Amino acid sequence: MKKDIEKILLDEKTLAKRIKELGQEISNDFMGEEIIMIGILKGSSIFLADLARQIDIPVYMDYMVVSSYGNSAQTSGVVRIIKDLEENIDGKNIIIVEDIIDTGLTLSYLRKSLMARNPKSIKICTLLDKPARREAEMVIDYKGFEVPDEFIIGYGIDYAEKYRNLPYVGILKREVYE
Repeated sequence: MKKDIEKILLDEKTLAKRIKELGQEISNDFMGEEIIMIGILKGSSIFLADLARQIDIPVYMDYMVVSSYGNSAQTSGVVRIIKDLEENIDGKNIIIVEDIIDTGLTLSYLRKSLMARNPKSIKICTLLDKPARREAEMVIDYKGFEVPDEFIIGYGIDYAEKYRNLPYVGILKREVYE
């Protein structure tokens, strides 16, 4: 797999430091309250686990599987909810946890869908933000890092279900996905 990596953008130490800071921010913002962290699978799984361990208020976790990519390098523009929440979020503080936000179309759709369920609040937390590709207006409440308009993999982020297990965030060589 290492031969497929053009460059490492964020190493393990850099990721751990920023995730700890995000956990402290969330803990401070919701002190005295409970939150439900909604992990968007599969990409957010590693980030969500590490982030949850850095939060020192009551945290509940639920997961959704939402797809707009399939095995393609480009979004299809069609959002499908493959697995919905198991918990009722009415009156609850929600934090949607994403691995990466690029066009924002999937997250915009998801946020609107969840707002219809009457939560107390919805915040968005992403490990990576790729604003160069943004097509939907988006407020990101907790952001780990801004990344360039490259094909990002590692630390939960895949290409065709590979590279999720890399302990760092890197850029995939163009010849791998073209």
